[in-house]
Amino acid sequence: MVLKKIVHLFFVITGGTLGYLYMPKIIGFLDFTDAKWVSSPYLSSVLGAIILFLISYWLADYVVGFLRWIEDGLIKLPAGDLFFGSLGLIVGLVVAFLVTIPLVDIQIPFVSKVLPLFLTIVLGYLGFQVGFRRREEFVSLLNLGRKERDKKKSIPEEGNENTIPMPKILDTSVIIDGRIADICQTNFLEGTLVIPQFVLGELQHIADSSDVLKRNRGRRGLDVLNRIQKELPVKVEIYEGDFEEISEVDSKLIKLAKVINGVVVTNDFNLNKVSDLQGVPVLNINDLANAVKPVVLPGEELAVQVIKDGKEHNQGVAYLDDGTMIVVEEGREYIGKKIEVLITSVLQTSAGRMIFAKPKLLEKAL
Repeated sequence: MVLKKIVHLFFVITGGTLGYLYMPKIIGFLDFTDAKWVSSPYLSSVLGAIILFLISYWLADYVVGFLRWIEDGLIKLPAGDLFFGSLGLIVGLVVAFLVTIPLVDIQIPFVSKVLPLFLTIVLGYLGFQVGFRRREEFVSLLNLGRKERDKKKSIPEEGNENTIPMPKILDTSVIIDGRIADICQTNFLEGTLVIPQFVLGELQHIADSSDVLKRNRGRRGLDVLNRIQKELPVKVEIYEGDFEEISEVDSKLIKLAKVINGVVVTNDFNLNKVSDLQGVPVLNINDLANAVKPVVLPGEELAVQVIKDGKEHNQGVAYLDDGTMIVVEEGREYIGKKIEVLITSVLQTSAGRMIFAKPKLLEKAL
């Protein structure tokens, strides 16, 4: 209970100071007695210390509880947030000191005493808020300045430039998908993998879901992260910060990519498009999967098995071994049969590859 003893000591010192300064005036104003020893400042100091010491037994628990609450809040803050908040507070207090210097000399009680205190509190608070809430921009500026200095210091030889790979920020969908672990194992993905804390929180929320399918997806994502961190030769960093003013996880990912100059790794088609619109580089796992699929060109022939009907009239649907969908025109009557088809066109997007074909028998009949 060291903190409680410190609080008691603070009350005693405060009581002694207030008693020394104001107790003789109070006794003289109330005219309790004419004895001079009663109005002695030293005796008044002792009386003030005793009075506030007794009061401290009633207030100490509340003060200690309040200090514990502040302490818990500060401990939970990330180190970067606390640093920039404290830096902003210091700047605000310095500005308040400079602003209030001329006010102290003014012989108006409110202006010379109350107003400087008010400005100190307000500017200190505003400084802390600016430093805390705009920390990402400050970090970005510091990184930009460091990069400019590094460029000036290092003059690479022609044709032999050393570039540091941009950090890769994983989103929730690509972690649950699981293919990112296989890509990392093949060393095709360079640089540090950044896993934001808010993505981990979303994964944990999915893993704790009452829905069995969602729960399994969340646990699969956590298993994938565990494999990447412990088994694969890649550097993994956890980003502890958060963007409290932003509610959507996708928007937080885009903001983080701008702050740390990183690349978003995803297989979410919508996140891909939004990132492109905001000028944030994206690596889409589906694009990579489509790029390494066997090339199928119009005019080629394939043997496929039609397994179901399509959305349009008289269409059939088949699949390649890698999962690519083939829409077979006039193929509904061949459902359940293996036939040869002629490729007519290929449509490739970030959402996947789609192949259109028609039965070869129909081509011969024409």
